[in-house]
Amino acid sequence: MELETMRPNPVWDEDSYHDAVETFEAVADEIVVKVWGGDWCVDCRSQLPDFGAALEAAGVENVEHYPVEKADDGSKIGPAVEAYGIEYIPTVIVEDAETGDELARFVEEADVPIVVHLAQQIE
Repeated sequence: MELETMRPNPVWDEDSYHDAVETFEAVADEIVVKVWGGDWCVDCRSQLPDFGAALEAAGVENVEHYPVEKADDGSKIGPAVEAYGIEYIPTVIVEDAETGDELARFVEEADVPIVVHLAQQIE
């Protein structure tokens, strides 16, 4: 199932994030991007459309969506939540496509957009 919130923002300004997009372009064929989120989640709705646009601009095609629901106790329920220790969403993990090693992780919020936060870790 695809996350609606990952639909690229049509008015996202690629020029403002040139360096981060370039970083993702350089590794586009070598990574898997795993995204945990919920279309019901305010943070996901505000952050993931821009990230989707950034991935599209960089030509990253290997993107996996993991829809998450919130349990009554506030914990997250969904595919691979326990295996990856997902507590907050959005969470985005970039892995090496060949080895499965984690290269970068974004969890819920940062001082910079998701694409910038991850690109800084990948560089």
